[in-house]
Amino acid sequence: MENPKAKLKMNNPWHLLATGFGSGLSPIIPGTMGTLAAIPLYLLIAQLPFAVYLLIILVSAIIGIRICQKTSDDMGVHDHGSIVWDEFVGFWITMAIAPAVTWQWVLAGFVLFRFFDMVKPWPISWLDKHVHGGFGIMVDDILAGLMAMIALWGVGYWFGW
Repeated sequence: MENPKAKLKMNNPWHLLATGFGSGLSPIIPGTMGTLAAIPLYLLIAQLPFAVYLLIILVSAIIGIRICQKTSDDMGVHDHGSIVWDEFVGFWITMAIAPAVTWQWVLAGFVLFRFFDMVKPWPISWLDKHVHGGFGIMVDDILAGLMAMIALWGVGYWFGW
């Protein structure tokens, strides 16, 4: 059986974005590596007005459905671990309520998003198992991002950040 990663072409923009600019090709914890790769882009877009930040997330999520579907089809595997665009969008959703761009907020958001993305509490686990295609790849991470965002708000409130 051919390795699905062998079907990826980094000169293909769909594949480049889906793999988080290659971060998802990491042989260990590709989802975590993808989330780490999302941080520099977060630091850039967090400087923009909030409405623009939200618009970037919305457009990234909508286009992400196509990015993930096309790459998944090309690889012949649904939601292969190297597809991490969904982690980018999920992390950016998590960070939407951070009141400041500090290492504490970024670290807390990173840990919370990775927790919800890996543990997949209900209803994330249900979506992950029952919703397929590009939308299915994106939707569980979008929900993980929303749940992590709520948890991040709680952490910030608790610690008085």
